[in-house]
Order: sequence, then C-alpha cells, then structure tokens
Amino acid sequence: MRTTPRGLVLTLALTPLLAGCFASGGQGTGTGAEGGSAGRLRVALARPPVMALSPYSDDATLLGKLSAVEGLTALDKNGAAAPALAKSWKQNSPTTWTFELRKATFQDGTEVTAESVVNALDHAGAATPKPRVLSDVTLTAKADDADTVTISTKTADPVLPLRLASPVLAILSAKAYAKDGTASAIGTGTGPFEVTKLTGKSKATLDRYDGYWGGKAKAPGIDVTWIADGPARANALRGGDVDIAEWIPTSQAKLLEANTRHEVPSVRTDSLILNTGNGIFTDPALRAAAREAVDGSALVDSIFGGYADPAQGLFGPAVSWAAGERVDVTGRAKAATPAQVRSRTKGKVLRLAAFTNRAELPEAASVLQQQLEKAGFTVKQDVREYTQMEADLLAGKYDALVMSRVVLLDTGDAVAYLASDYKSGGVYNIARLKDSKVDQAVKSAAEEGDTAKRQQKIMAAEAQILRTDAVVPLVHEKVVQGIAANVEGVILDPRERSLIDVDTHLK
Repeated sequence: MRTTPRGLVLTLALTPLLAGCFASGGQGTGTGAEGGSAGRLRVALARPPVMALSPYSDDATLLGKLSAVEGLTALDKNGAAAPALAKSWKQNSPTTWTFELRKATFQDGTEVTAESVVNALDHAGAATPKPRVLSDVTLTAKADDADTVTISTKTADPVLPLRLASPVLAILSAKAYAKDGTASAIGTGTGPFEVTKLTGKSKATLDRYDGYWGGKAKAPGIDVTWIADGPARANALRGGDVDIAEWIPTSQAKLLEANTRHEVPSVRTDSLILNTGNGIFTDPALRAAAREAVDGSALVDSIFGGYADPAQGLFGPAVSWAAGERVDVTGRAKAATPAQVRSRTKGKVLRLAAFTNRAELPEAASVLQQQLEKAGFTVKQDVREYTQMEADLLAGKYDALVMSRVVLLDTGDAVAYLASDYKSGGVYNIARLKDSKVDQAVKSAAEEGDTAKRQQKIMAAEAQILRTDAVVPLVHEKVVQGIAANVEGVILDPRERSLIDVDTHLK
C-alpha cells in the first residue's frame, strides 16, 4: 500500500473530487473485433501529432494516454498526486520540495537518476513556446544525490506535485534532447509502452517495454491510427478494425452496440472564444452583443444528442465543488444592438474558426453563425483540422473560435488552465486577453494554499474572466469512448489524460 508523505496532505486536498467518474471499461461480450496481431491493441485517436510527438506540444497528452512517458508524479482516480518516478516527496518550505526517486530505467536502457530529472526539467523550462503547465511558475531543479531532487519555485506553488504529473514534464533520457532545444519521446520515456515508430501524422507503433519498473504490461503493444473524422472512427470500431476508438461523435454513439459505448462525465467545456487583442472584438460592446446572441442550450439536444449540459460557466458538473462556489458576474459592458453592430463593424467579416477533430464543433459553428448574424454580424467560417490552425489561432488571425477544452488537463488544478488561457502573456491565450483584474484574481488563486479558499478564489477569477466577455461558455460535454467488448482495463478518465495502462488488454 502506498503512503502519502506528510508534507503532501494539504496539496492532495486541493484537487477537485471526481470519484466515481474514473474507472475501467470494456465489459461485455461479442463485437466481432478480433484484436491485433498476437493481442496487440488497435487504437483510433482523433487528434494527430502536432510536433512529431514532442512533449512540449499537445502531443504530450497523446504520450500520456498511451503510457509511453511518465513524470515524477501521476494523478490518481480522484485527481490527487500519486507516486510515479518519485516514490515520495515532502515540502520543505512554501517554495521548496524534495523528491525521492524510485529505481527505474529509461526505454533506452539507461538509469533514471537525479541528474536526468534535472536535465529533463531544465529542458522543459527552456522550451519555446513555453509549455502551458509552466505558464504561471518557474522551476529550478537541483540534484542532492543520485536519488534525490530538490525543486524550487520563485513563489509559493501549493500544487507543485500536481503540476509535475503533467506529461509535458515527462522525464526523458539524455538522448531525447537535441541541441536546438527540441525533444523526442520516441524510445526515450519510462512508461510501460515504448514508441518504436511514428509514420507522419497517420500511424504509430508502440511495443511493450519489459523493463518497466511497475511490471510488464498485459498487452504486447499498441498500434495507433489517427482518424480525424469522427464517423470514420466509429465505423472503424463497428467494423472490427480497431479495439478502442476515442471521442465517438454523439450522432454516432447510439449506433454502437450498448456494451461498446461508454459515457464519461467530463471536465470538458465547449466555448466561443473571442479575440480581444485585434479585430472587431477589441470593442467590449461587440463582445457583449456576441455573448447575448449566443445560446449554448440550443446545442445540447440538436448537436450533442443530449450528451452535454448547458454551460453554467467555465467549470461544469464534473468539477463537483464549482457550483457551490460560483460568483455572480458583474461589470459587463452593455451589448450593442444589431443596428449598432452593423454600424461598428462597418461591413467587416467576423472570422469564425472551428476544428474538425471533434465532429460536433463544425455543426455548432453553423448554429452559432446563424445566432451571430441575427445580432448584426457578418460571419464567415473556417473549419479545418486542429493542427492546421493552431499557429494561426495563437497568432490572433481569427475573431472567434468554437473551442473544446479540458479545463483540468494540464495539472488537474484549475488555476493552471486559467493562467495559460486568460492571464496576460498566458501561453494558450487564444482570446489574447490582457486585463489587470483577471491577472490579479488568477495570481491570488495561485498563491492560496487553503483548499476552500483556493476554490473560492478560482471561482472569483472565473467571474472576472466572464466579465470581459472574452469567452462565452456553451456546453459541458459528456465524452463517449468506444471500446470493443473483448477489451478490458481501458481507463475512462474525466480529465482525458489517461486511456491505456499496464492492465489494458484483450480478453
């Protein structure tokens, strides 16, 4: 039985409780799927690699889902920090923590040491662009001896063990890091599955790493195919071509056999993000007009087939404490009338983006276009696969984006999401928001160590963000994962960070 270090008691209490939402799936019999060669798992994923499985991009989530990499810590089923490459840790001061490493080896055969941990964290801190998980903190790591690492932060970071569970901060072997600052997780991680081949943005092969410290995985390997089209993923599962298909479109969910369809309460919120930095939505009155025009509840049944709830804010029902701490939003700008919208935009086109990896988003964009045009805007859609538009989104080349975001993805703690997406200089600030009241509210939440007070300050920050109308929450999704009935041990994770681990296998 694992024990919790005394210095972590406070930190564990800071995480949202998601008990009962995180379980293994895949029970049942009979789908026609026969599985891959010699028991290999065949998996269809939605979003292809952005940067050849670089841990410093959204590809880190892919690596985590496939159990190819690990950090010093992991998140348990309740979202609390649990041992991974670090077997224990303690907090020495508000800004200093010490981690004791377990005996482990990298997939290239070299040992995990304190120096290799320092090397990995130093490279992550120096990466460009800065990883989202480090958007509100700077880490300094020092090797005390071969098995002990001390990590310091410039300011108090009560959730550091949660932060270190991010796959972006995975510990890779020395050969992973190139002189140009890039990193490759191919054959350099510590997880139970080793990436042995990557074929562009279409396929990847992972083989079981028999030297894994946690024991041999039950499956001999994983064959991944990226299928951006949602109905095609569902068809691949129905036809027996894959054993696991993630993100089944809600329009396809009820076409699957009941024992292959698994609904997961998710911390995913879909929103309309407005570009406050340039273009028509620099005008607060126009942002307010867009907010009043948009009706997310109209999407719940028509687009999501009931697999969603109307948005109450940035945080939905899967974040169990949010509703009880929600703060009234005040101080919003007065919305422009349709006539004023037409006058102020002067014929300029509202560039509305949506990505195809989640099948519902382009459909939602069409509904939102009608709602916005009724409010006086002239709207043109740009719908593409996410990796084709990410750079343009971050560069502010769109006025609005229909966005689907797992709000507890990066650390399991809401503050990191708020800091990366809405704080001035945030590394994923697609809204290009710069608001001193938002910055202060997020900073105040980040510095709070008391559980109840931290939650209150997170919701106060939510209210400040909503005040700006930089984001209009639409719905809180329920994710549907497709799992063949002859597969056991698939992880149904509300944070969508985990999917396959040592226990996932064909019957």
